[in-house]
Amino acid sequence: MNKRIAASLIAAAVLVIGIFFSIVGTFFGSQMDDSTSVFASNQAPEEKIVENGSQSNRIARVNIEGPIVSSPTSGSNPFNSGGYQHELMIKKLEAIKEDSSIKAVLLYVNSPGGGVYESAQIHEQLKEIKETGKTIYVSMGGTAASGGYYISAPADRIFASKETLTGSLGVIIQSINYQELANEYGVKWNTFTSGEFKDILSPTKPMSDAEREIIQGLVDESYQQFVNIIVEGRDMSESEVRELADGRIYSGSQAVDNGLVDEIGFTDDALEALKEQVGGNPQVFEYRNSVGDFFSYLPFAKSFMPNSDIQLVEELIHKRQGPTLMYMYE
Repeated sequence: MNKRIAASLIAAAVLVIGIFFSIVGTFFGSQMDDSTSVFASNQAPEEKIVENGSQSNRIARVNIEGPIVSSPTSGSNPFNSGGYQHELMIKKLEAIKEDSSIKAVLLYVNSPGGGVYESAQIHEQLKEIKETGKTIYVSMGGTAASGGYYISAPADRIFASKETLTGSLGVIIQSINYQELANEYGVKWNTFTSGEFKDILSPTKPMSDAEREIIQGLVDESYQQFVNIIVEGRDMSESEVRELADGRIYSGSQAVDNGLVDEIGFTDDALEALKEQVGGNPQVFEYRNSVGDFFSYLPFAKSFMPNSDIQLVEELIHKRQGPTLMYMYE
């Protein structure tokens, strides 16, 4: 048995096991009463103290790393990469909003952006947190672009390093068209729709002018929402924002010069500034992630499986259906 066949068999076995645990997790998750759920409405996420201090005067440190996208099974999927988990992030922000001992939030953003819907959810949660009187500072990591900037916009103060890539302010939706390739190999599709535009963005046919107009309308609508968010969050005029929001990326230094970022500094600098703003001797804490990485329980898997096979398995689990509007730096 050659190495390639062995790797494929391992990939297939891991996929079967993953699907089994996903089904079991989903079933038992649906059977659990909310009172026993890790993130039930009456049970706060588990906390980890980063710096000791006053328990009535606290700073919550929240990390958003990786693409801001959601998955219907992200809470129970054993193939979850252990990175960004949208549903759990929303629960964390809701817990912060309801906790009167939390006076401020340090949001670390290291993300190329993500879905229009998910970015809007995070943004709305942060706005509601501010409405309770809490202060929000953002520290940008290596990349905080597109949706990563969208969620940063409500902050009272934004820090970035000189090397941070930010900007990419805008909307993108992509689809692939392989009609010519299919024709070359004699592959044909039989498609039945209930309306003219039901198969819009189909990969098996060219787009019509009417379809392009529909999709561009959706993009323009989401772009206007992005512009409005920056106008409100950064106290800029719409014309100023539109001049900056042509999709280009900026360094941290450039973003300070054009008003998208307030100050050059790393996470420690942002935290020290926030502690000074809060005053006293605030306790600093962060929330633990409760969902582990399935592959951490199978340490042998990655040593035997080529990266391409691992990615294939994960894509089979996570594959999103259809093109999606994204605030994403590609």
